[in-house]
Amino acid sequence: MNDLPKWVTGLEAEELNFVKNFVLASGSLKEMAQIYGVTYPTVRARLNRVIEQIKLAEEQQEDSYVTLIKKMAIEEKIDFDAATVLIREYRKEKEEL
Repeated sequence: MNDLPKWVTGLEAEELNFVKNFVLASGSLKEMAQIYGVTYPTVRARLNRVIEQIKLAEEQQEDSYVTLIKKMAIEEKIDFDAATVLIREYRKEKEEL
């Protein structure tokens, strides 16, 4: 497990399965929509979330607060605009110290 890239270990089993199915479908979002029985935009949104999670896992030593806020935005627990404001204000306060 130690040899696995950070982005792989940062994904849940369901997300890894989605990536596997995406590769097996040759990257066809239309085919992915059929596999999952959902619409194309739903698959696209899910792919975007997985992409953001991979990016997040790849970031080097990000502040744990910022990482938490980004993760919450990716998981749609808070909206993107709120996450942006929280991170910007946090970094501004941190710079003032």
